[in-house]
Amino acid sequence: QVQLVESGGGLVQSGGSLRLSCAASGRTDTTYALGWFRQAPGKDREFVAVLSWRSGGSTGYADAVKGRFTISGDSAKNTVYLEMNNLKPEDTALYYCVATSSPARPIYVEYEYRGQGTQVTVSS
Repeated sequence: QVQLVESGGGLVQSGGSLRLSCAASGRTDTTYALGWFRQAPGKDREFVAVLSWRSGGSTGYADAVKGRFTISGDSAKNTVYLEMNNLKPEDTALYYCVATSSPARPIYVEYEYRGQGTQVTVSS
């Protein structure tokens, strides 16, 4: 089992920045990749970004956040970060940290470990 705890959410003005953190604990030696999904009110949960621990640190991003968000990780701390710049009101959502023990598509249910989420609110 892997436990995930997110932090760093909050309220920010449009154009501002936030950095989310996700601390992993438990069987982190089995982790293949960590990533982020988000869910806005009334919308489906959507993929944001992923970082593969086992694939040379390769990353992937949703088109909506490319060029604005950066995912990174610190394997010594078992922590993954999501640096979010030039935030827009449409980025407002509950952001979930996820982890998988095997290669996965950007589909939420394929990540067997999930955090409780941290709220990001961007005001216009």
